[in-house]
Amino acid sequence: MAPRRAAPRPSGERLVVGRVGRAHGVRGEVQIDVRTDDPDLRFAVGTVIATDPATAGPLTVAQVRPHSGRLLLRFAGVGDRTAAEELRGVWLVVDPADIPAPSDPDEFHDRDLVGLAVVTDAGADVGTVTDVLHHGQDLLVVRRPGADDALIPFVSALVPEVDLTAGRVVVTPPPGLLDDGAV
Repeated sequence: MAPRRAAPRPSGERLVVGRVGRAHGVRGEVQIDVRTDDPDLRFAVGTVIATDPATAGPLTVAQVRPHSGRLLLRFAGVGDRTAAEELRGVWLVVDPADIPAPSDPDEFHDRDLVGLAVVTDAGADVGTVTDVLHHGQDLLVVRRPGADDALIPFVSALVPEVDLTAGRVVVTPPPGLLDDGAV
Protein backbone atom coordinates (compact mmCIF):
# COMPACT_ATOMS: atom_id res chain seq x y z
CA MET A 1 0.00 0.00 0.00
CA ALA A 2 1.41 3.36 -0.99
CA PRO A 3 1.64 5.84 1.89
CA ARG A 4 -0.08 9.17 1.88
CA ARG A 5 1.08 11.90 4.18
CA ALA A 6 -0.75 14.44 6.24
CA ALA A 7 0.99 17.33 7.97
CA PRO A 8 0.38 18.13 11.65
CA ARG A 9 -3.00 19.56 12.52
CA PRO A 10 -3.85 23.20 13.06
CA SER A 11 -4.19 24.81 16.48
CA GLY A 12 -6.95 27.40 16.16
CA GLU A 13 -6.20 29.52 13.13
CA ARG A 14 -2.46 28.92 13.29
CA LEU A 15 -0.47 25.77 12.61
CA VAL A 16 1.76 24.25 15.26
CA VAL A 17 5.38 23.69 14.19
CA GLY A 18 6.79 22.91 17.62
CA ARG A 19 6.48 23.08 21.36
CA VAL A 20 9.07 24.33 23.80
CA GLY A 21 10.25 21.63 26.18
CA ARG A 22 12.54 21.80 29.16
CA ALA A 23 15.59 24.00 29.50
CA HIS A 24 18.96 22.51 28.53
CA GLY A 25 22.00 23.78 30.37
CA VAL A 26 22.37 27.22 31.92
CA ARG A 27 22.69 29.49 28.85
CA GLY A 28 19.04 29.63 27.78
CA GLU A 29 18.75 26.69 25.40
CA VAL A 30 15.48 24.75 25.25
CA GLN A 31 14.53 21.38 23.81
CA ILE A 32 11.96 21.56 21.03
CA ASP A 33 9.26 19.00 20.36
CA VAL A 34 9.30 19.35 16.56
CA ARG A 35 5.89 19.23 14.86
CA THR A 36 6.91 20.08 11.29
CA ASP A 37 8.31 18.17 8.33
CA ASP A 38 10.70 21.03 7.62
CA PRO A 39 12.55 21.96 10.84
CA ASP A 40 15.52 23.38 8.90
CA LEU A 41 13.24 26.03 7.41
CA ARG A 42 11.00 26.68 10.43
CA PHE A 43 13.83 26.90 12.99
CA ALA A 44 16.58 28.57 10.95
CA VAL A 45 18.69 31.18 12.75
CA GLY A 46 17.00 34.58 12.43
CA THR A 47 13.51 33.15 11.98
CA VAL A 48 10.81 34.95 13.96
CA ILE A 49 8.23 32.52 15.32
CA ALA A 50 4.80 33.40 16.72
CA THR A 51 3.71 31.76 19.95
CA ASP A 52 0.62 30.45 21.69
CA PRO A 53 0.07 32.08 24.09
CA ALA A 54 0.91 35.19 22.09
CA THR A 55 2.25 36.93 25.21
CA ALA A 56 5.29 34.59 25.17
CA GLY A 57 6.52 35.84 21.81
CA PRO A 58 7.24 36.38 19.10
CA LEU A 59 10.55 34.57 19.50
CA THR A 60 13.60 34.96 17.25
CA VAL A 61 15.82 31.91 16.77
CA ALA A 62 19.37 32.84 17.79
CA GLN A 63 20.99 29.40 17.75
CA VAL A 64 19.96 25.89 16.68
CA ARG A 65 21.73 22.58 17.09
CA PRO A 66 20.94 18.88 17.27
CA HIS A 67 21.73 17.08 20.52
CA SER A 68 21.11 13.40 21.30
CA GLY A 69 18.32 13.08 18.74
CA ARG A 70 16.62 16.30 19.89
CA LEU A 71 16.62 19.83 18.55
CA LEU A 72 17.94 22.53 20.85
CA LEU A 73 17.16 26.22 20.26
CA ARG A 74 18.22 29.41 21.92
CA PHE A 75 16.01 32.42 21.37
CA ALA A 76 17.21 36.03 21.28
CA GLY A 77 16.83 37.63 24.71
CA VAL A 78 16.64 34.29 26.52
CA GLY A 79 20.05 34.11 28.15
CA ASP A 80 19.71 31.85 31.15
CA ARG A 81 18.03 28.71 32.45
CA THR A 82 15.35 30.62 34.37
CA ALA A 83 14.20 32.52 31.26
CA ALA A 84 14.30 29.29 29.23
CA GLU A 85 12.15 27.44 31.80
CA GLU A 86 9.53 30.21 31.58
CA LEU A 87 8.99 29.23 27.92
CA ARG A 88 8.32 25.56 28.73
CA GLY A 89 5.03 24.42 27.17
CA VAL A 90 4.76 27.37 24.75
CA TRP A 91 3.49 26.37 21.31
CA LEU A 92 5.44 27.65 18.28
CA VAL A 93 2.99 28.51 15.51
CA VAL A 94 2.85 29.84 11.95
CA ASP A 95 0.14 31.38 9.84
CA PRO A 96 -1.40 28.83 7.41
CA ALA A 97 -0.72 31.26 4.53
CA ASP A 98 3.01 30.79 5.23
CA ILE A 99 2.79 27.04 4.58
CA PRO A 100 3.27 26.22 0.89
CA ALA A 101 0.95 23.74 -0.76
CA PRO A 102 2.51 20.26 -0.91
CA SER A 103 4.25 19.55 -4.20
CA ASP A 104 3.50 15.81 -3.94
CA PRO A 105 -0.05 15.02 -5.15
CA ASP A 106 -0.32 12.33 -2.43
CA GLU A 107 0.48 14.73 0.42
CA PHE A 108 -2.13 16.87 2.16
CA HIS A 109 -2.30 19.21 5.10
CA ASP A 110 -4.61 18.06 7.90
CA ARG A 111 -6.60 21.28 7.57
CA ASP A 112 -7.37 20.33 3.94
CA LEU A 113 -8.76 16.92 4.93
CA VAL A 114 -10.82 17.85 8.00
CA GLY A 115 -14.41 18.54 6.97
CA LEU A 116 -14.34 16.51 3.74
CA ALA A 117 -17.25 14.16 3.06
CA VAL A 118 -16.30 10.48 2.94
CA VAL A 119 -17.98 8.17 0.42
CA THR A 120 -17.27 4.61 -0.68
CA ASP A 121 -16.19 3.80 -4.21
CA ALA A 122 -19.75 2.48 -4.65
CA GLY A 123 -21.13 5.94 -3.79
CA ALA A 124 -22.44 5.24 -0.27
CA ASP A 125 -22.11 8.06 2.25
CA VAL A 126 -19.83 7.14 5.14
CA GLY A 127 -19.46 10.37 7.12
CA THR A 128 -17.10 13.32 7.55
CA VAL A 129 -13.38 13.54 8.30
CA THR A 130 -13.08 15.15 11.75
CA ASP A 131 -9.38 14.62 12.48
CA VAL A 132 -6.17 13.04 11.28
CA LEU A 133 -4.15 11.00 13.77
CA HIS A 134 -0.41 10.72 13.32
CA HIS A 135 0.79 7.42 14.68
CA GLY A 136 2.94 4.85 12.88
CA GLN A 137 0.38 5.27 10.08
CA ASP A 138 -1.74 8.36 9.44
CA LEU A 139 -5.39 7.61 10.20
CA LEU A 140 -8.47 9.52 9.06
CA VAL A 141 -11.01 9.86 11.87
CA VAL A 142 -14.43 9.68 10.22
CA ARG A 143 -17.55 10.67 12.15
CA ARG A 144 -20.40 8.42 11.04
CA PRO A 145 -24.04 9.23 11.76
CA GLY A 146 -25.53 6.67 14.14
CA ALA A 147 -22.27 4.72 14.53
CA ASP A 148 -18.88 4.95 16.21
CA ASP A 149 -16.17 6.98 14.53
CA ALA A 150 -14.18 4.97 12.00
CA LEU A 151 -10.38 5.05 11.76
CA ILE A 152 -9.32 4.63 8.15
CA PRO A 153 -5.62 4.19 7.33
CA PHE A 154 -4.62 7.01 4.98
CA VAL A 155 -3.06 4.86 2.24
CA SER A 156 -3.87 4.91 -1.47
CA ALA A 157 -5.20 1.32 -1.43
CA LEU A 158 -7.96 2.36 1.00
CA VAL A 159 -8.21 6.05 0.05
CA PRO A 160 -7.73 6.08 -3.73
CA GLU A 161 -9.14 9.58 -4.25
CA VAL A 162 -8.97 12.88 -2.39
CA ASP A 163 -10.86 15.58 -4.28
CA LEU A 164 -10.39 18.87 -2.45
CA THR A 165 -12.38 20.78 -5.07
CA ALA A 166 -15.41 18.51 -4.69
CA GLY A 167 -14.92 18.33 -0.93
CA ARG A 168 -14.79 14.55 -0.69
CA VAL A 169 -12.65 11.54 0.01
CA VAL A 170 -13.38 8.23 -1.71
CA VAL A 171 -12.60 5.09 0.27
CA THR A 172 -12.47 1.42 -0.68
CA PRO A 173 -12.91 -0.21 2.72
CA PRO A 174 -11.99 -3.85 3.23
CA PRO A 175 -14.70 -6.07 4.77
CA GLY A 176 -15.30 -5.21 8.43
CA LEU A 177 -13.68 -1.77 8.47
CA LEU A 178 -16.98 0.12 8.45
CA ASP A 179 -19.13 -2.46 10.25
CA ASP A 180 -21.04 -1.13 13.26
CA GLY A 181 -18.79 -1.13 16.28
CA ALA A 182 -15.61 -1.20 14.16
CA VAL A 183 -13.24 1.51 15.18
